[in-house]
Amino acid sequence: MSDETRPRVKPTLMRPGGMIPEASAPVVTPLMPSVVYASETPDALDDQYEGRARGYTYAREGHPNAEVLARRIDALEGIEGGLVTASGMAAVTAALMGICRAGDHVVGGDQLYGRSLRLMREDLPRLGIETTLADQTDAEAIAAALRPETRMVLIEVVSNPTLRIADMAGIAALCAERGVLLVIDNTFTTPAAVKAVEHGADIVIHSVTKLLAGHSDVTLGWVAAKDPELKTAITNFAVTTGLTPSPFDCWLAERGLLTFGLRFERAQANARALADHLARQTGLKQVLYPTRDDHPDRARAQAVLRGQGGHMVTFELEGGRAAANAFAKGASDLAFAPTLGDVGTTLSHPASSSHRALTPEARAAIGISEGTFRVSVGLEETEALLAAIDKGLAAARDAG
Repeated sequence: MSDETRPRVKPTLMRPGGMIPEASAPVVTPLMPSVVYASETPDALDDQYEGRARGYTYAREGHPNAEVLARRIDALEGIEGGLVTASGMAAVTAALMGICRAGDHVVGGDQLYGRSLRLMREDLPRLGIETTLADQTDAEAIAAALRPETRMVLIEVVSNPTLRIADMAGIAALCAERGVLLVIDNTFTTPAAVKAVEHGADIVIHSVTKLLAGHSDVTLGWVAAKDPELKTAITNFAVTTGLTPSPFDCWLAERGLLTFGLRFERAQANARALADHLARQTGLKQVLYPTRDDHPDRARAQAVLRGQGGHMVTFELEGGRAAANAFAKGASDLAFAPTLGDVGTTLSHPASSSHRALTPEARAAIGISEGTFRVSVGLEETEALLAAIDKGLAAARDAG
């Protein structure tokens, strides 16, 4: 075929030159789904990898939407260099497995999120990383669990789902004294209530899926370390194992994050009203909310949360599983779903969802019964929320 008869390829189909130079910039972060990024020369690529120039190479190693989101969460937590991951558990895994090695020991709070508990109980030990669970409300219990080979302590400021408050001052002092890393999963509390680094955290974790993004339409995590070497270790593990976040999820999460402060305040106000309302009802064994005078860790909650109670309420029905089934059916205006942090209120039954892997005895030991419900309070009109809850309570009482 001669040059004259060869089909001509239009230059517009060539990959380079996809971005159009502009004199203005978008107010909203663009969605950038590109998997690969072109560099001018091998020397230019070296400059990027060796830190002399900024740029992206391959999305598994980072992309613009993830970086924009990470910087926004960094600002909320008061720490630099956070990494967005594909899920909250990806962030937990990157922190634990990026830093620990066979022969190390990890102490975890005994009321961690259910999958974190499974990671501690089953997955880390089979890889040669020993683990111990201890009561995070008691620094002496954590101290008793430490060993010479302990590498880190992993806790949540407020436990899931019993809303117990960790002995933050005692645990932070203990970790500093022993040279043990303190890792805080701040998902439940959020930086609106607690800045984890102010309480001694060396590493901070979030499930961005929850209240930070806030709309139940993304699955993401975030992890940050104060020490640059730890950050590098976590990042290398995440990149190597492909814990890569979706650009679209990052874009949606950034959009949600812009209203985080407003959503937190509204949800917290509803949660306080709900807790007080529940405490006046019959058919309940207990109601847990950090700012109430009857909370078992009331004094510590005041010191750690500084007047914030958060958006979570936990209560226990009389009547066990039968009452639980009736309540979930009766409160049909609210979603019965194993999540938290949505704009709408969601009901979770830990015994059948987040903590179902535990035996009934193990659940009872940490205060979870068949009648326990965790409420992630949303943004509804308060009276409508209370009315929906009352329907469920009436159904539960009828079932008894």
